[in-house]
Amino acid sequence: MPIQILMPALSPTMEDGTLARWLVKEGDSVSSGDVIAEIETDKATMEFEAADDGVLGRILVTEGTAGVTVNTPIAVLLAEGESAGDLDSAAAAPVAPAASADATPSATGATTAAEVAPQGAGEKAAPPAPQGKDGARVFASPLARRIAADRGIDLSALTGSGPRGRVVRADVEAAEARPSPARTTPTTQTPGPSRPAATGDVARLYADRPHREIALDGMRRTIADRLSEAKQTIPHFYLRRDIRLDALLDLRAQMNAGLAARGVKLSVNDFIIKACAHALQQVPAANAVWAGDRILQLEPSDVAVAVAVEGGLFTPVLRDAQAKSLSALSAEMKDLAARARDRKLTPQEYQGGSFAISNLGMFGIDSFDAVINPPHGAILAVGTGVKRPVVTADGTLGVATLMTATLSVDHRVIDGALGAELLAAIVEALENPLVMLA
Repeated sequence: MPIQILMPALSPTMEDGTLARWLVKEGDSVSSGDVIAEIETDKATMEFEAADDGVLGRILVTEGTAGVTVNTPIAVLLAEGESAGDLDSAAAAPVAPAASADATPSATGATTAAEVAPQGAGEKAAPPAPQGKDGARVFASPLARRIAADRGIDLSALTGSGPRGRVVRADVEAAEARPSPARTTPTTQTPGPSRPAATGDVARLYADRPHREIALDGMRRTIADRLSEAKQTIPHFYLRRDIRLDALLDLRAQMNAGLAARGVKLSVNDFIIKACAHALQQVPAANAVWAGDRILQLEPSDVAVAVAVEGGLFTPVLRDAQAKSLSALSAEMKDLAARARDRKLTPQEYQGGSFAISNLGMFGIDSFDAVINPPHGAILAVGTGVKRPVVTADGTLGVATLMTATLSVDHRVIDGALGAELLAAIVEALENPLVMLA
């Protein structure tokens, strides 16, 4: 029987993607492992490999098509001995049921038996597939199930707009926007600020004002979803310290002079990465992530660093940062940042880590509070270094270069005293940089 090739899940949170380009055409023979297409996710463009041998009988989704839902058939593969006459029945056949509620094809291809997508560290598992009143399974995307469970919405009462009636996120959000028939309107209400219930309502508010509508791409949707979830579900608290950078700047100048022949130029951010990696080793209880029903305490210092790209940002992860030299960290960071801007990172390069750094100092920002990127336990927001008046050790007035750093902490993972200990270790490493190089 012809095999349906399904839209793969290239990351644990992927719900849909863009079929950027077909690398084969109808009638071409393909072998297992051949790269047959390029798929754009919210973060990168990735190659898609065939999982079976055969002949590409029909392309169901043309290249350039955006918003293709995971598990949607995108092509049909003919096995040995099959002909084009077998295609119509295969294209109309339902997709084989997944092995579990969250089963999706892997990044290496698609088969008639769907594979289970890996769960990212700290990612919230989707609730089990709901059932309707007649006991039949209600087909819904993992994100739709999760949002419905969080907001108390009965999926069995919804009509899905996805492929084959699958309930997707938009259906759940539309249902939330509609008033529940079970609720009664009180005769008197306390006046309060009105909140537009749905996208259409917001658009109507500005219908008479000149504006330009910008469609959300996958990256912007993911940022909106994840950071909204982070602020709503993570109990943030904030710790702030001023850090004297004079000793670090002197050491950096000396090291850069000695490394110039090798073409190496260390940035202040390289020292911050090293200091955070060092501090996580000094305060191991804070080197942890939230995993839903438990805390995972990591042994290596895997430090993520926010990189601004057009339309959003990446947080590539520098793994085992505590074991790497400043020059190695600098070279790796430059490589990751360059490939992030070209959207060439693989999911393994921007997922994971226990701690993140967001540095807006180069933009002249004095201080800010960063949003924790789940499942991380904390994120350090770094401002610019500026010369300020200070009182010296002997009581006289002097001038020093100070940088304000704010540690945003997940209180489920790290308590106040432990967070203060971690920030103190970061400050100690930056104010006495030889400590982290010993």
